Amino acid sequence: MRLILLAVVLTVLVPGLVSAQSVKQKAALEQEIRRLDLAHADAVLRGDLAAMDKLWTKDFKVNNPFNEIDKADRIRTGAVTYSSFIREPESVLIHGDTVIVMGREIVVPKGDSPDAGKTINRRYTNIWMKRDGKWRLVARHASVICQNRGS
Repeated sequence: MRLILLAVVLTVLVPGLVSAQSVKQKAALEQEIRRLDLAHADAVLRGDLAAMDKLWTKDFKVNNPFNEIDKADRIRTGAVTYSSFIREPESVLIHGDTVIVMGREIVVPKGDSPDAGKTINRRYTNIWMKRDGKWRLVARHASVICQNRGS
């Protein structure tokens, strides 16, 4: 009888404990990815290519707001620089070794960048994957939010 009671208790408790640990692990991973996502925005703002290279995969691609798909060439060449870059991650979706971050960015380009001095509101999606034991940014999409001009 005790064995049956023990088996019932373990059957009920063990999945609950595993689920609680899974929730904690997911929350910790979300925090880590949010930190990396903000570190990426900071590296872009500072034009720190070494920091960006540590976050990007070698095959990193971006669908940029200029309707181009590239390897962040505009960032690498200095054709796009910013005096301000604010990123607000709003949603983090975890799917195993792939994490998708979606949110909003408010940027102010500077120098010879297109729209220098203007405040630009964008939506973004960043896709992070675990590669060789480290989280890396694999792909990114950013698009300018159209101004509501009335109907």
